[in-house]
Amino acid sequence: MEILTRKHYADMVDSWIGKGNIIALVGSRRVGKSYVLKDFIQRHQDETNANIIFIDKEKKNFKDIKTNDDLDNWIEAHFILGKHNVILIDEIQEIEHFEKSICNWYSEDNTDVIITGSNSKMLSGELATLISGRHVEIRIHPLTYSEFLEFHNLTDSDESLTAFLAYGGLPGLRNVGLDSDEQVWAYLSSVFNTIMLKDIVEKHDIRNIPFLNNLIAFYADTTGKLTSANSIAKYMKAQNEKISAKQVLLYRGFYTEAFLLDVVPRYDIHGKKIFESNEKVYWDDWGLRNLKSEGGLDSYIEKVIENAIYKYLCFLGYDVKVGVLNAGEVDFVCRKPGKIVYVQASYIMAEETTRKREFGPLEKIRDNHPKYVISATPLLTSRDENGITHLSLRNFLKDGFPLNS
Repeated sequence: MEILTRKHYADMVDSWIGKGNIIALVGSRRVGKSYVLKDFIQRHQDETNANIIFIDKEKKNFKDIKTNDDLDNWIEAHFILGKHNVILIDEIQEIEHFEKSICNWYSEDNTDVIITGSNSKMLSGELATLISGRHVEIRIHPLTYSEFLEFHNLTDSDESLTAFLAYGGLPGLRNVGLDSDEQVWAYLSSVFNTIMLKDIVEKHDIRNIPFLNNLIAFYADTTGKLTSANSIAKYMKAQNEKISAKQVLLYRGFYTEAFLLDVVPRYDIHGKKIFESNEKVYWDDWGLRNLKSEGGLDSYIEKVIENAIYKYLCFLGYDVKVGVLNAGEVDFVCRKPGKIVYVQASYIMAEETTRKREFGPLEKIRDNHPKYVISATPLLTSRDENGITHLSLRNFLKDGFPLNS
């Protein structure tokens, strides 16, 4: 199958080659980490000085590599002195004590190590201690809207954006195609079930499967809404489930560890502090979120739009928080070194009450940082209102913020 280059990630990986760091690609299952590795091979395999060693733990050819000793023996057999050795290991968390081997090989002269994993704690614990921060982590996100258009050979249109919002951005949908709604949901269901089984149930030996399923359905229904562990525990009690707030946080941690969900804390815009309760939860891929929701896209479009904007802000490299003001809430406070951007997400700005709700909080922020309202309002491209830029959802998801912002 043709491997399409995801230029954003290809450039990021290449920029770290030769700088003495382990490069770790992290993200949920089926988000495209393996293909970033295969694309690297495709782009560099013909270089005369390159010796690429590729180990894919999801393939049967590598099933005998179970421990760090097995890994050392394989690499030793394929390592070539005098060449630029690049060691690529896909789903490295499947190898016991892999960190001991990695720490030996990445320090070899003219050697780079690129690994992937589907667990957010892969580089915590012993590995982090052994390499003392000598690694760089690159989060692989689902396809952006522009990538979605490329992968599915679509033109930018309302119909393409609707498909993107309905099905999400898992790259594997390219093989399935978008013609059969039934096949799309069958594929997404298989991915979701694999994450739940392999990365949560089996990994953490979960016994209370009904609660695991009920909680994830709750997070699908409350995407983008403020929630707390205590309020969820009370809700579950009303449903005749005796679940503590501690259990809610534990299970939510399993979802985030597997990159199924992101938990976004609240940030006091004026007080410059983070609140430690009542966060918002967004999905890594809203196609999986839609899978767990009842009804059609029209019944939850606002949640999906907010989730899509959040994920694209993350792709653009922003640290994203929920903004808190005395006068109300700002959906997203987006920070980069030396830059802050405020964003409100909305569906359609057809009524004055909606305009006041979305523009009002931004108007009360007394600083000069850029402020945006992003909506799917028909015929909108971009316009300014009292220093606040109103952007088209399609334009934003395709092109990001205006260059002069």
